[in-house]
Amino acid sequence: MARLQNTLQNKPLSLFVSLPANDAGLAKAALEEGADALKVHINVGHRASGNHFGQLDDYVEAFQKIRKLFDGPLGLVPAGSIDGISRSDWERLAPLGFDYYSIYVHHLSSFMLNGHELDMTFAINEQYDLSLVQWARSYGFTALEASIVPGTEYGTPLSFADVLKYRTLVEHAQLPVIIPSQRKLVAEDMQVLRDTGVKAVMLGAIVVGHTEEQLRRAVSEFRNAIDRLT
Repeated sequence: MARLQNTLQNKPLSLFVSLPANDAGLAKAALEEGADALKVHINVGHRASGNHFGQLDDYVEAFQKIRKLFDGPLGLVPAGSIDGISRSDWERLAPLGFDYYSIYVHHLSSFMLNGHELDMTFAINEQYDLSLVQWARSYGFTALEASIVPGTEYGTPLSFADVLKYRTLVEHAQLPVIIPSQRKLVAEDMQVLRDTGVKAVMLGAIVVGHTEEQLRRAVSEFRNAIDRLT
């Protein structure tokens, strides 16, 4: 499954949407407004959205509906702890149509590194030593999600201090860097993030809200801003 790799390699800046709920209607809205990729969640409490996502079995039908909507990258956050997903559930992800997973590095169990069909991405938080990301390529990772804004600062504007950290990660990781909207990103931020070397912006609940109307408005605005760069 090379959908994620192809998207990151072939677009100067991609637009991903992390859905605030595992809902096919929200997925359809995001895609209609121009999302290049989608991400959903299981087995985790999501701080930014305030939602708790349950077990895989709770969402199989929804995930199947979402997969039928498009042929682009579909990703999953499989757990919010190192023992949050069983090996048996893990082995069901690729057959359900997922292309990649995204999980915090300290929640990533060893069995997630071998013998599967998913592209691997990992997330780091604000406490992580940024210089260590340079070694991830040796393990076959496809991308890095830079979730480095402290929780107490969620929803505040992007600063140049953030930009410098993102640039550090671009240089050290030598992997495509995905920026989640922990800050209250605005359309004007797309230029500096593209110029910093970021390969994708992932809009989450802080930017897209919780309703279909809010999501459509936000995704459309960012899609237009990115298209104006190319």
